[in-house]
Amino acid sequence: MTRAYSEVAREVRAADLLGRARWFYVLVGAGLLAGFVVLAAAFVALGSSWWQLAVAAGLGVLLTQCAFLAHEASHRAVLQGGPANDRLGRFVATFVVGTSYAWWMNKHSRHHANPNQVGKDPDISFEAIVFTPEAAQRHSGLRATFTRRQGYLFFPLLLLEGVNLHVQSVRSLLVRGPVAGRATELALIAAHFALYLGALVWFLPPALALAFLGVQLAVFGLYMGAAFAPNHKGMPIVGADERLDFFSKQVRTSRNIAGGWWATALLGGLNYQVEHHLFPSMPRPHLARTRLLVRAHCRSLGVPYTETTLMQSYGIVVRYLNEVGLAARDPWTCPTLDRFRGV
Repeated sequence: MTRAYSEVAREVRAADLLGRARWFYVLVGAGLLAGFVVLAAAFVALGSSWWQLAVAAGLGVLLTQCAFLAHEASHRAVLQGGPANDRLGRFVATFVVGTSYAWWMNKHSRHHANPNQVGKDPDISFEAIVFTPEAAQRHSGLRATFTRRQGYLFFPLLLLEGVNLHVQSVRSLLVRGPVAGRATELALIAAHFALYLGALVWFLPPALALAFLGVQLAVFGLYMGAAFAPNHKGMPIVGADERLDFFSKQVRTSRNIAGGWWATALLGGLNYQVEHHLFPSMPRPHLARTRLLVRAHCRSLGVPYTETTLMQSYGIVVRYLNEVGLAARDPWTCPTLDRFRGV
């Protein structure tokens, strides 16, 4: 499989699919800036109107799109050179979105190195949601009751993910030990919330300001979670001690979302998850062509290449999480009834 990756990489280089796509990111940046201008104008024009909640929802969507851009910058896909990408990513993630770039880099780099691997991928190490039957079996009582229904509760919980991302970001910057750009990020996050919350308090009455903040965070969390959930959840879990070659590990644990340009726009390029994991620094516009190369190689080698629709992927996620959750212990189960259940 190492040879397979080398062959795909050679074709990718020959087609210049790793080259910069400045024109694309200039358009993305201009679009995001225009979006902020429109929302700011609507915010001022609406005043103390409950229609402000529509502006809040729009801001949640726009900040998620900014997070997609910061994600690509963290992979060195936007600008030429690592430092330039880091500066862009840190500014967009911390000042514009209000989350820690250093925390994201640490977490996301570990995920890319070992996707869906127990004990190594932080994305399957959540406290609230469990991704393996072994983890579910450790739950009992009310926790087990929740876990057995976690698939149905997953998307509602994402409404709180926006708050969680901000809390985790700040917490990561306050821990002891070295943190890259700690002072800069704390200052930028503080500036973000000072300007944002200051504008809400200045222009809106308290109840409306609180509702605005709640809607924005809920939409941001739901959109972020719904964009990242289809990528790996419900795909094979790699055991803690299992060893796979790079090509097999990245392809077998990733899922693409069909849909073409609209899926790319909606999900920030995350719809090409297989190609993104094989070539993390590839700019978004090149992923579609790379998909054809990777899929052809997988077909010739007999390697499973997973692609489904967005709604089907959500169904898979819900079913998988519920199936895993059924392993949770129920201290109130009658042993006799459990023995004869299904007879």
